[in-house]
Amino acid sequence: MTTLDLRKSVLKYINEADERLLKLTEALADSYQEGAQEDFILNEADYTMLDKRRELHLKVKSESYTWGQVKEQARNAAC
Repeated sequence: MTTLDLRKSVLKYINEADERLLKLTEALADSYQEGAQEDFILNEADYTMLDKRRELHLKVKSESYTWGQVKEQARNAAC
C-alpha cells in the first residue's frame, strides 16, 4: 500500500468516525507530534533509585566493566 493509498484509507475512517474514534485519533496524533523525547521523563522515585545505585557503586559494592568487557561478555553469551 502506498502512502497515498494509506492516507486515503485513513481519511475515509476519519470522515465516517464517531466521537470516540476521533478522540483516539487526536490523542495518537498529539502523542506523535510530541515525539519520543517527551516519553522519557524520570520521576522522583527514579531519581532516588539512581542515587542509591550510584552511592553503592561509588562504595565499590557493585561491579563495573569496561566497554571491551561488556562486548566480550555479550559475544560469549550469544554462543
